[in-house]
Amino acid sequence: MGVTRLKRKDRKNKTVSRLEVQHLKLATNLELGSRSKESAKSQISKNNEILNKLSAAK
Repeated sequence: MGVTRLKRKDRKNKTVSRLEVQHLKLATNLELGSRSKESAKSQISKNNEILNKLSAAK
């Protein structure tokens, strides 16, 4: 079975899609909105709440 070469258009699409995925993985900034808020049950939220209480008590 021979190896088929990708046509120029397909090679370009493959490269572009790979770069888009890489860009999306690097984009870690949170936008304002309900989906990007930390849930109240998450460990980070619980830790922040405890730290806020401790700093307010001082």
